[in-house]
Amino acid sequence: MNARTEPAPAGSDAIARPPLVRELLLVAGLFLVYKFGRQLATGHSGEAVHHAHRVWDFERAVHLPGEGAVQSLLLHGDGLVQLANTYYAAVHFPATAAFLIWLYLRRPVHYVWARRVLAAVTAAALALHLLFPLAPPRMLAAAGLVDTARVYGPSVYGDPATDSLSNQFAAMPSLHFGWALMVAVGLIVATRSRWRWLWLAHPLLTLLVIVGTANHYWLDAIVAAALLGLALAVIHVPHRTATTAPRAQGSLVPAQRDEQTLVGAGR
Repeated sequence: MNARTEPAPAGSDAIARPPLVRELLLVAGLFLVYKFGRQLATGHSGEAVHHAHRVWDFERAVHLPGEGAVQSLLLHGDGLVQLANTYYAAVHFPATAAFLIWLYLRRPVHYVWARRVLAAVTAAALALHLLFPLAPPRMLAAAGLVDTARVYGPSVYGDPATDSLSNQFAAMPSLHFGWALMVAVGLIVATRSRWRWLWLAHPLLTLLVIVGTANHYWLDAIVAAALLGLALAVIHVPHRTATTAPRAQGSLVPAQRDEQTLVGAGR
């Protein structure tokens, strides 16, 4: 699924690339904000479980498909469920980082846009995590789902009562799905390969994984998609450049037309 690229013209793209040190500081700042949010969320387990019951009941009231239907497919074999757990644990951050690095190096104008969108979605998600702490379905007894990471491994979470590295009561919205969807959207916008729409397989697979492993509800992904849609509506896509615009079939740029005219006149 390689995107066709061409050398960027000297000028606009080179000027648009922001300083690397500043970008690294921004990423570090976002990480510190996330860690601070994790500390603020400590001690809200009872509220998070209460919200989980409300979300579960709401999904059933509006006839969303049960999360257990996806999990039952994974539980047909240990290898499949372990693969899903590995995807959940190992793909989220590296895929997003690789996406941003590629844009920074090859599509700097699109990089600035994508970074702003991801930052906006992440900030909105962290605010919602604090306002509406939510236990994932693996912690909800009424859901009857298996905590696949704990049972089959690998797991990225420890005991919720002592885990200081992650906020396990931040199911809504799902940043796993929101980031994966933005990666697909960004690559579709920034490239012109005829196969670029296949990048949508990443958020689709992520959706099945986060639901099947009982880490998220369907509603978590729906809210993440809504936040991303709002961010995309506010932060406009940059104009296509010579490196991303589709080639016009059978058309010549002015210099080529002039050259062809001169050649024809000399015959």
